[in-house]
Amino acid sequence: MNIITLDFETYYSKEFSLSKMTTEEYIRDDEFEVIGVGVAVNDEPAVWYTGRADLVAEHLNSYDWSNSFLLAHNTQFDGAILSWVFGIRPKGYLDTLCMARAIHGVDAGGSLKALAERYQIGEKGTEVLNALGKRRKDFDAEELDRYGEYCKNDVRLTYDLFNLLIQRFPRGELKVVDTTLRMFIEPTLMLNLPMLELHLENVKERKARLLAAAEADKDSLMSNDKFAELLMQLGVEPPVKISARTGKEAWAFAKTDEEFKELLVHPDLRVQTLVAARLGNKTTLEETRTQRFIDISLRGKLPVPIKYYAAHTGRWGGDDKINLQNLPSRGQNANRLKRAIEAPDGYVMIDADSSQIEARTVAWLAGQADLLTAFTNGEDVYKIMASAIYMKPVEEITKEERFVGKTTILGAGYGMGAAKFQLQLKTFGVDTPLEECKRIIDVYRATYPHVPALWRQAQQCLEAIVHGSASAFGAVDAVQFDPREKGFLLPSGLWQRYEGLVKVFDEKGSAQFEYKTRKGSVKLYGGKVVENLCQAVARCVIAEQMLRIAKRYRVVLTVHDAVACIVKEAEAAEAQAYVESCMRWRPTWAATLPLNCESGIGKSYGDC
Repeated sequence: MNIITLDFETYYSKEFSLSKMTTEEYIRDDEFEVIGVGVAVNDEPAVWYTGRADLVAEHLNSYDWSNSFLLAHNTQFDGAILSWVFGIRPKGYLDTLCMARAIHGVDAGGSLKALAERYQIGEKGTEVLNALGKRRKDFDAEELDRYGEYCKNDVRLTYDLFNLLIQRFPRGELKVVDTTLRMFIEPTLMLNLPMLELHLENVKERKARLLAAAEADKDSLMSNDKFAELLMQLGVEPPVKISARTGKEAWAFAKTDEEFKELLVHPDLRVQTLVAARLGNKTTLEETRTQRFIDISLRGKLPVPIKYYAAHTGRWGGDDKINLQNLPSRGQNANRLKRAIEAPDGYVMIDADSSQIEARTVAWLAGQADLLTAFTNGEDVYKIMASAIYMKPVEEITKEERFVGKTTILGAGYGMGAAKFQLQLKTFGVDTPLEECKRIIDVYRATYPHVPALWRQAQQCLEAIVHGSASAFGAVDAVQFDPREKGFLLPSGLWQRYEGLVKVFDEKGSAQFEYKTRKGSVKLYGGKVVENLCQAVARCVIAEQMLRIAKRYRVVLTVHDAVACIVKEAEAAEAQAYVESCMRWRPTWAATLPLNCESGIGKSYGDC
């Protein structure tokens, strides 16, 4: 297979640019224009093509794409141009930006300029700055030549960078990158325009009522304590920070507080509206995202923008301003947007969700044999937990008691305290006294003692990172701890690191750990490390299962621990059985991890 490295240079201006527009709307806009493209096959010198669109297309089509991988830095952009504008689809997709995020972490500089400097492979030029606002016809021959040299240099940097990154990047992850990029570059899903327009109308009406109510109570809206109470009444734990002025803990309700701004994308429209009103915004996420969906539907199929290795744990994340990772599944807007996402004619969607994978992974890493056995045997672990909580036989557990058992199993595995557990229950409409919440948490820890022991092991690993000493983690070999690497080697072959980890002491003299991220310093403790690792391991499982599904069916979306694909209507039942078998399949490194899944099938994503 050849590697064809490619870099498009396109028209941009102060208003028409990727800083103002999404990738999808930029490329599909009538103003879009390719100025030129740099191309290189393997290690051959790069060449520069410019001219009329039909001539550029002729040059691009002269390559053997059916036996070639496309390589770019941000292939989501260049690959989309190749596919949408020129109708070319290569054998596969490679991306140095994706690779760098996984190797160096999401907080490291991922631009081609930053990575070229990191690896000392040359300098990225600045000729693109001179192209601001210029169409191809506005360049003279000398300017186009300079632009071409700049572009060819980017092609060379990208290829050289790939050859360095591939020495540290697991080969199996290349397939994960390819599958993720295809969701965007080769779109298949459709959007139901009438359904979206009706939903937007309803959202605007509800928002207007909620905003009017919020603004009528200005005192509660602007008082920090009263606003915090409003959030808690909606089951949201108000974010906090250390005040720079007083040095004490305070509510984090400022426009610059990242955790507070994240509530603008909360699945509950009431929360979105409250936060929007507090920040002085007049639109909510549900409104703007629905409008984006409408706009996309008018331009064509839905490219699914999923960012590979978006989180510290390696999980995928939303992208291109239509985060598909948090479409509401409950509340007034439950499944409204999901139902507007449809399979093409003659196809249906299958959405398969891994059952309780994090709770299973906690038990597996901790070596909690009785809980693992219950999962393996298909027992109702929620009732078993409730039985311990309420000290009564499993067969006598009520629906309400089972729900508390479920919330405990799914939430208490990472060291959650009583106050947070109380809030979590309240989110689902269950009011429980704080003392009772503390008792339930204590019962969980006593019932499954290997789990708190795993938190303590993780805490010791943090000490080992700071002091350079030895330590061990977990009851299985799937995750390897190495203090020299400042983190944990995952089954994927990638590392979960805690760069810049320090041990600090609060005003009471209590020790805690912190590490720096792009959002500031993050507190770290044993339970949080276990949470990170369980999510990272679950992601490794899902990635391998997704690739098995992709061998037979087109994967179109992955959200958290679920994979969605499209299949022909005529073979829906057979396909569903195959997808479920893939989601229950155990990787070789997780032969003793009990896995299960649930799946749904429907014409739309919301029907699954």
